[in-house]
Parts: sequence; C-alpha cells; structure tokens
Amino acid sequence: MLFEVHKEGKIAHSEIENGEKRPVALHKYASSLLSLDNSRYYLTEYSGDWADEVNMSQTELNFGKKVLDSKLGSRASMFMPSFFQLSLDAPATETQGSVLVGTLAWTGNYRFTFEVDHNDRLRVISGINPYFSSRQLKAGETFTTPDFIFTYSTQGFGQASRNLHTWARNFRLKNGTGDRMTLLNNWEATFFDFDEAKLVGLMDDAVRLGVDMFLLDDGWFGNKYPRSSDHQGLGDWRETESKLPHKVGYLCEQAAKRGIKFGIWIEPEMVNPKSELYEQHRDWVIHLPNRKEYYFRNQLVLDLSNPQVQDHVFGVVDRLMTAYPQIAFFKWDCNSPITNIYSPWLKGQQEHLYVDYVRGLYNVLERIRAKYPDLPMMLCSGGGGRIDYEALRYFTEFWPSDNTDPVERLYIQWGFSSVYPAKAQCAHVTSWNKQASIKFRVDVASMGKLGFDIKCSDLNDDEIGFCRQAIATYNRLKPVVLDGDMYRLVSPYEGNHAATMMVDAGRSRAVLFAFDIHPRYREHLLPVKLQGLDPDRHYRVSEVNRMGGWPLSCDGHTYSGQWLMTVGLPLFGNSQLTSHVLELTAE
Repeated sequence: MLFEVHKEGKIAHSEIENGEKRPVALHKYASSLLSLDNSRYYLTEYSGDWADEVNMSQTELNFGKKVLDSKLGSRASMFMPSFFQLSLDAPATETQGSVLVGTLAWTGNYRFTFEVDHNDRLRVISGINPYFSSRQLKAGETFTTPDFIFTYSTQGFGQASRNLHTWARNFRLKNGTGDRMTLLNNWEATFFDFDEAKLVGLMDDAVRLGVDMFLLDDGWFGNKYPRSSDHQGLGDWRETESKLPHKVGYLCEQAAKRGIKFGIWIEPEMVNPKSELYEQHRDWVIHLPNRKEYYFRNQLVLDLSNPQVQDHVFGVVDRLMTAYPQIAFFKWDCNSPITNIYSPWLKGQQEHLYVDYVRGLYNVLERIRAKYPDLPMMLCSGGGGRIDYEALRYFTEFWPSDNTDPVERLYIQWGFSSVYPAKAQCAHVTSWNKQASIKFRVDVASMGKLGFDIKCSDLNDDEIGFCRQAIATYNRLKPVVLDGDMYRLVSPYEGNHAATMMVDAGRSRAVLFAFDIHPRYREHLLPVKLQGLDPDRHYRVSEVNRMGGWPLSCDGHTYSGQWLMTVGLPLFGNSQLTSHVLELTAE
C-alpha cells in the first residue's frame, strides 16, 4: 500500500504487479486497510435516493462487519455517496472528538468494510467493489487501485471537513483556486419546449439578473427523433432544426452580444433506444444478448470499455467545441445506472466491464482536459448520483441534487460539505417551495456556487432587484464564501434553525448565513457562538442581502473576536423561513 502525505490528510492506493510468467486472476483487492485500536467506534453514513440525497445517520459499530457499497456502475452514488465519518472512543461533535473521514476517488462501484474483532479492534477496508470485477493480469502487468483519501482530526467533524476542503481546492478539484461563474439555466422556465426566440429572451433575463452565463439544458438535439421528452433522441448530438435552425453558433453569438457566456447540457454516455445512434450502433450499447432490455429513465448506457465508444463520447464535446469555440461551459449529465450488464466488446471478459467502463470514462475526460484544459464542466447525475474526487480532477463543480427546495438543500449541502468544499457544490435558485421567499432561496444558494433556474417572469420588479443586488454582493464575497474555511455552527438536524460561516485565510473577513426554518412558538433562542475568528481583533458586523423588515440587532456594531466566539450573536427568530446574511470585517 502506497501513501501520499499532505498536512491535511493522506492518500493511499495499492499497486498489484504480476511477477509470474503466466496470467493471474485478481478476485479481491483493495486500496487501503486501516487498523484502529480504540474503545468504541461510531460510524456516520449518508444515504438516500433521487431528490433525497445524503441523509445523515450514525451507528455504533460492534463485533462483526458492516458494509457500505454500490453495485450501480455508472451512477454509483445514487443511494449512498462514497464517503464516511468515523468517531473514535465517543460520538464526536463539530468541534470536539477524534474523527477519521474517508472517501474513495473512484467513479464506479465501491465498497467500505468495517470489521470489529473480538478484541474490539477495527479494520477499515476501502476500494473498488469486487462484485463482478475480477481482473486478469498478464505477466508483468500492474493493476493500480483508486486513491483512498482520508484525514484525521482531534477537533471534531468541522476540522476534518476543513482539512479536506483545503486539500481539494489546492490539489484535486479542477481549477480549485480559480473563479466560478454564476448562471441562469433554462430548464424550469421551458423544460423541452423552446425555440431560438424563447432562449434569446431568457438571455435577456440573465442580463437583468446580472449573472455571468446562460446555460441551455436538455432538449436541443435530435432530428429523426427530436428530443421533445426523455423518451427519444439521446445519442443524436445534432441540433434539432425545428428548434434551432441557426444552430448553437447563433446562441453563442446572441450571448456574446449581451456580454454573457454560453453553456450547454450533454449526456454523452447514454442513449435512447429511440435514436439514430441506437439504430446504427446497437453493438455500442451495454445490453444482454437475447434478453429483453430494461430501461432506466428510458435509456441505456453506452459501452465505454469499447475504444470506438470512447471516441464517440469524446467527439460529442470535441465537435461542439470545434464548431462553436465560444461555448464556455458544459453540464455533463448521467441519468442511468448500468443495467442489462453485458459488453459486446469484452466478449469473454465480462467481469472487466465495471472497471473498464470507468477507465474508459477517465480516458475520455483526460482527452478533453488535454485539448481543452480551461473548459469548466459540471458533474451531474440526475442530481447527486455521481460524485467523487477522481471525477473532480476533470470537473470544476458538481450538482448535489435535483431537489432545489431551499429547506431540503440546507440538509443536502450540509451533508456534502462533510467532504466537499462549497466551491464544488452548485446551488441554484428555483421555484421549488414557493412558501419560501426569494430572499430565503437566494441566501441558501449563496452558500455554494450560485446559479438560477427560474422563470424571471414569475418575479416582480422588487424581487428582480433583490436578486440583482444579491448577485453583486455574492460576487464581492466569493473569495470568502468559496475559498474560506467553513464552520458549520448550527445543524438543521438538531432543531429548527441552521447556521454556517466562512472565514478567509487571514481571519480578516467572514460571511455568516443564518436560517430560521420552522421555529416553534415562543421557542427559547440562544445566541450563536461564532468560530474561526481572531480573538484579538475587532469585527464590524453588517447585514447584507436585506429585503424589507428590520435588520438583526447586531447590524452595524463592532465586537471583538473573543466576544463573538464566546458570547455570540442573536441570529435566530420565531418567524418561519427567515434568513440573514452577515458580513464581518476586521477593523
């Protein structure tokens, strides 16, 4: 087992070399084995489903084995992301306790095994799920397992998360120290029903809001089978002539005239049976011969173990970028797990499929990065169905969930922040949960990489004005929000409120987000103690993103860092779905 050591944590993987003269078969292999000798062990895991991602639960580990795993193939994290938190000796908190946090950098099936023996020692085995993943190694061939990335903290979950966030921004996340673009997506405004005029009108909305980019989502391609729903067209990456007679180039030009960027949605690993690609290349599709095909979301997965398919998938991006070099962003989706598990390409080596599929994906992404090194891309998978630190070598950000209800997003963003930094989490303002004000929705989304997916015609002038000002404020505070150290102050899991703050590296600026979700009548409210500040400096507190009503009582006042961290601020109230954003500046 080989280690790469950073001050924030460690990376482990295994290299298995066949030194024999004949081929050997690997049936079980792992990236790492950690042996722990503590009095007790408490495993925090995250599970869910589409639009219900990363629900947190904690279990004490006793004698025996507990396994966290996936066998879904392409959309491997749909039910459970590939990370965990382990409290040692006693349940940890955000600020106290010994914690080990681990995650596997592999965009496919994984397995974590936790085994407590009769002496109360714990072994943690991490790696690719060996299910249907045997390997044949030729003489002299070496098989390298994925990276297992882990960190250890004696100061609770919070410090462990900050360790990983800092490491990711500096060493793993694509353009981890660079900027991120705000955007307006057309999906909720149009779904599949649009034409050039409607899209250009939405670009005008993007200008009104003041975002950086307009993103065209699903539904722009296919001619024999136009993409008017998710039942057809997937795989035929040519513009639908009835929708886009002047093609994508016209949209790029219209965006440029308005001073914004243009981005586009693709799902290049997938195919609808009702498509020209399927009719011409059924041998490119993962499917069982002589069996009825099973469709997940009306589609099948292309066989990326096949080099011809890799060329095709790379060509989807390459053709668009060659024809329209003005494209500034791709949203790369992946809506189906692998079903009908059989590769026409691999023939007698079917057990290589799960691993070779992922390796084929990495080959494609490596080619894209080599030719278009500065191209930002979003990692999407019907929401949070595919997230890991190997994929994030190639993607600047990921889409945590299709569920954009701001209340639900407080939980979802909290869960993913245990491992992934705010800079990597796309957070969009949408029409989900109309009981929440536009301010509440914007404030929740401003804790990540801010975007909008909303019909501006549903907003009045005051709401548009608020959004525009909030985006300007977000752009000013981005260096703190996206690159600062995150401190999770109040968990939504623990009551009716939530609070998170980000502090810059010099501890001279901070941004604090506070939310009243569903407070009880006459609930006893306590001040919130801040973290991460310099106790010897004084900070002026200013409430930003205001939209009517009274500011918090602390607005405009100056406090010592020691006061803020030991006494705290009165951030919460008794009103439903209320939010506050505070900017703290050292004087």
